Amino acid sequence: MQFGETIAVAFQSIRANKLRTALTMLGVIIGVAAVIAMVALGTGAQRAVEERIAALGANLLTVFPGQSFRQGVASNVRVSLTTDDAEAIARDAPLIEAVVPEMQSSLQVKYGNKNINANIVGTTANYAEVRNYTVPYGRMFSSGDDESRQRYAVLGFDVPEMLGANPAALIGQMLLVRGIPFEIIGILNRKGSAGSFQNPDEQILIPLETARYRIFGSDRLRSMTVKVADGVPMEQGMVDFERVLRREHKIRPGADNDFQVRNFQDILATQQQATQVFTALLASIAGVSLLVGGIGIMNIMLVSVTERTREIGIRKALGATRNNIQTQFLIEAMVLSFVGGALGILLGSVAAITLSRLAGWNTYISLTAILVAFVFSAAVGLFFGILPARRAASLDPIVALRYE
Repeated sequence: MQFGETIAVAFQSIRANKLRTALTMLGVIIGVAAVIAMVALGTGAQRAVEERIAALGANLLTVFPGQSFRQGVASNVRVSLTTDDAEAIARDAPLIEAVVPEMQSSLQVKYGNKNINANIVGTTANYAEVRNYTVPYGRMFSSGDDESRQRYAVLGFDVPEMLGANPAALIGQMLLVRGIPFEIIGILNRKGSAGSFQNPDEQILIPLETARYRIFGSDRLRSMTVKVADGVPMEQGMVDFERVLRREHKIRPGADNDFQVRNFQDILATQQQATQVFTALLASIAGVSLLVGGIGIMNIMLVSVTERTREIGIRKALGATRNNIQTQFLIEAMVLSFVGGALGILLGSVAAITLSRLAGWNTYISLTAILVAFVFSAAVGLFFGILPARRAASLDPIVALRYE
């Protein structure tokens, strides 16, 4: 029997049992669809984390006030970071490219008949550049604006919505911070929470000197963002600015720091690693359903061998070899897997897109996931089709012909 004829007989057998074929493929369809959808969800989450890491800007560290220590015992007195500390780091730490001091407080903001509580951040003109922001509307205040203590405000992306106004229409308008009028000169792009407890899209930036002398009346900082120079390892940059800050705080050698350093990229990298593990777990669970689908193929094929015992005997009596019979049943199993895999890929892609649009989840359908799912479904068909094919090929033609 020619190979082409063997394929034709296999397809004829599949078409003769359409309902059973559809039910057999259902397990593979669901398994492949689950793999595609789960991997799309996991990959989408990973890409979202990567975008957050990129949005933070490269080589950034954040410094917070810490506790003072006396003879190794922590004091309940919080040590202050000041503008002098920021100036000293910018001046004396050669491995540090930029320092962004930040004063922060939640204050009442009034615009027209709207009153909101917003996070007011007094900072320097390089805040947007270091934090990797763009200003789609208006502009960022300059160093000259900071030095002259101008009453300028740059709003986070979500603030216009909180004020019930159009972003472009707010440029040049006035709002009141603690009763003091500020001119809105810019709107920042959307950033997202990036793993922090506060949403930076809901903050309002004002010049540092303006905040120091007109709003807060203090030189104490809530934090500093430190950017390590390009090409310098983060550890070396950390040692460099710690050296300066310890000197400014008069910390003796061997004593603990009275400030805290946080590397947000490390936090997000840990989150990304957890997401990868979660993706692998989801894919494994979905792979189990695909395995169950393969077992279903094997069961149906075994039933098919039993039902077609007499047919197999007739074909062997007419000259079909063991190889012809085995090839026919393997082709049937492979076709079930291939068609089920293709339909599963389509169903999984539709499910991932639907989840993205309706639930707002981050999904990403990768070509690699599609290829892996398709190849795995074919492998399942081949693996679970071998036993039925061998059983069919091993039937004795005389016994098969007498089978009722």
